[in-house]
Amino acid sequence: MLDEKKISESRRRAEKHIKEGIIFKDKPRFVEFFLVNSRNSLDSAKLLFDVSADEKLKKDLGFLKFDGFLWVINASYYSMFYLARALLESKGINVKTDLSIHSVVFDALVYYFYLTGRIERKFIEEFNEAGLEASEVLGKEKAKALMDSYSNEKEKRGRFTYEMGEVAMKNKAQTSLERAKMFREEIRKMIEI
Repeated sequence: MLDEKKISESRRRAEKHIKEGIIFKDKPRFVEFFLVNSRNSLDSAKLLFDVSADEKLKKDLGFLKFDGFLWVINASYYSMFYLARALLESKGINVKTDLSIHSVVFDALVYYFYLTGRIERKFIEEFNEAGLEASEVLGKEKAKALMDSYSNEKEKRGRFTYEMGEVAMKNKAQTSLERAKMFREEIRKMIEI
């Protein structure tokens, strides 16, 4: 979960990275690159899920024992990661580091979009457009859920990728795929502003 402690830690790290020049402002150059990588990662996740879940398709393709659910989780996370990079890049926020790029991007996303209220305002606008009477609290809950989804997928990807003995289950892969789809839908709207 994205609790106050994690938010404070992200803010502190982001401020440190800004001072060190790891996170910096520059003209947007790679938005389309990250959008394409995000789309390709999501398409890969969908394909891997479909093949893993469909016995007939496995047979038709000649992969009777194929199980790609672990890679559904990875590809879903990468779709979200590349989309976060596209959002940051679209606003002129660049990241260059030898550190964990994933952690730095997460911190930058929290710092520039969650803490500043930019995400909340966008969600409130969407609620109004849809004809919903949404309060600022509901907008904050949706923004927090968006950040929680990114954080959860980042942690799950690390756990399934690097911890031996843990088996990715079909339902976890499905959750990852759905989170990635939702994240893409919401962040794409913010990039198009």
